[in-house]
Amino acid sequence: MALPVVIIGSGNIGTDLMYKVLRNNALDLVGVAGVDPSSDGLARARDLGIATSDHGIGAFLDEQPGAAVAFDASSAHAHAENAPLLAARNVRCIDLTPAALGPAVVPEVNLDEHLDSADTNLVTCGAQATVPVVAALSRVGRVRYAEVVSTVASRSAGQGTRSNIDEFTTATASSLETIGGASEGKAIIILNPADPPIMMRNTVYAEIDGMSAEQAVGSVRDAVSRVAAYVPGYRLTAEPLVANDLLTAFIEVEGAGDYLPPYAGNLDIMTSAAIRVAERFAKGSAR
Repeated sequence: MALPVVIIGSGNIGTDLMYKVLRNNALDLVGVAGVDPSSDGLARARDLGIATSDHGIGAFLDEQPGAAVAFDASSAHAHAENAPLLAARNVRCIDLTPAALGPAVVPEVNLDEHLDSADTNLVTCGAQATVPVVAALSRVGRVRYAEVVSTVASRSAGQGTRSNIDEFTTATASSLETIGGASEGKAIIILNPADPPIMMRNTVYAEIDGMSAEQAVGSVRDAVSRVAAYVPGYRLTAEPLVANDLLTAFIEVEGAGDYLPPYAGNLDIMTSAAIRVAERFAKGSAR
């Protein structure tokens, strides 16, 4: 039986997520809850015959109980208010905001450790794109230092991203260490105003010990293949380079174009990661 889920937030991310949920046989979308009655996301949901509320998740669950998992695609401030409402109703949450109330999860790396978590945080798009590479290197040797530079199209960065740049970079850097296994991590995010907009681009620099160039490159390729299994537009743009114990990898993320434009890979990787987590929750609930 499909896992009943609800989406909180009817903006760009919530709407893109809606289309991904609808085509996933493991998930059953029981509703979309927002706060803007004129939002395009709520209008699209209503047109598809999906139950909606423009009074937030509390009002929705009062009228439409039954969701087992909620995707929170609202904001960090809103998630702080939503989390206790969900917990009181025993609804698990997959948090796509920077609220970081629950454990940080990058599905390819550490999802198995947090399958019982009531509130799973997906960190940042930069973490989803780069931590798997650093973690793969850490499994075959030591990563003394990891630095990542994520460049995204300015048009794909909403107000929430712009107002939380410091929090995003700090969270990404921390995840390189706590999830990726690097002894020290640093993250940089760049909003590129190019027209036409560019795809999300990520450069990973890693100072490595205890592994051959062949091992390092092989581990990066394996990590990219595993992430691409749930983010089809995730790919290396060139062969990873290794010289003097420094590995450099170049990764591009193209969005699926479900609702967001293909250049918004930074948002697509978040919604794709959320679906991956929900699929695992669904698999567990079916046992």
